[in-house]
Amino acid sequence: MKFNPDADLDTSGIEDTRGSGGGRGGGGLPGGMIPVGGGIGGIILLVVILLLTGGLPGGGGSDQPAVQNTAAGNLNSCKKGTDLQSNSDCRFVFYQNSIQTFWATELPRRGKKYTPAPMRVFSGSVNTGCGPATSAVGPFYCPPDKRVYLDLGFFQTLQTDLGARGGEFAEAYVIAHEYGHHVQNLYGILNRIKSRNGPTSDSVRSELQADCLAGVWTHHATTVPGKNGKPLITDLTQDDIARGLDAAASVGDDRIQQKTQGQVTPESFSHGTAAQRMRWFTKGMDTGDMTACDTWTASSL
Repeated sequence: MKFNPDADLDTSGIEDTRGSGGGRGGGGLPGGMIPVGGGIGGIILLVVILLLTGGLPGGGGSDQPAVQNTAAGNLNSCKKGTDLQSNSDCRFVFYQNSIQTFWATELPRRGKKYTPAPMRVFSGSVNTGCGPATSAVGPFYCPPDKRVYLDLGFFQTLQTDLGARGGEFAEAYVIAHEYGHHVQNLYGILNRIKSRNGPTSDSVRSELQADCLAGVWTHHATTVPGKNGKPLITDLTQDDIARGLDAAASVGDDRIQQKTQGQVTPESFSHGTAAQRMRWFTKGMDTGDMTACDTWTASSL
């Protein structure tokens, strides 16, 4: 994956709250809150972390220390593509800028207004419009405050605990998936979610559609311009795509259930199987057309 060193980056939609002193507020668990359409692994990821590590990362009110900030620097300082040389985390600004710019162009082209969604980067725990949450929930989108929430430490968990290969495009896929939920929210699709468990549940259909929308952005990623009109991302290789597909598979319900409980129980699915997640991501990527992402009327997922 190659980033344009001549790109102008826009940090107006980045909220980097790491080290702000507010990371532990709101308690350790998200209480009764389930972010609608939230989490690349959502609450399932919480179970994985509990089983594999014996506790929660960061949990407010506990004796555990908050997750340490491992960033090379605050994301709000990322103004130019060349800033990536001194702050490797600037790549997250590239991802966010590219994804938001794409949808801000695509939706009006289809007669729909796009409302920007900030990306809030935190460490340990965070207060949200959906209630307090910890890093254990994984990346998620909160409809009430229209924000994507991300603890960068998740990507290490994705590799060490969930067995993903990782890599830059695996990160980009995760963020594009969460912005897919934002697009769903703007269309009122998240209001359709009534059933949250089962192989054909509304939750599964919503998550697979977000995977497909992430694929749609991927199709166009190398043509999306930054503030100065120059492409933000200049190259995606087959290895990049393979890593994105691998990340999608790693958070499939069947993979996670097999790892955590030794068996697969489809009646408790909430995000879709590894094969389904790869298939819908690929469908979006191959077509580049969001109309191909109708998981709600699909007879076969």
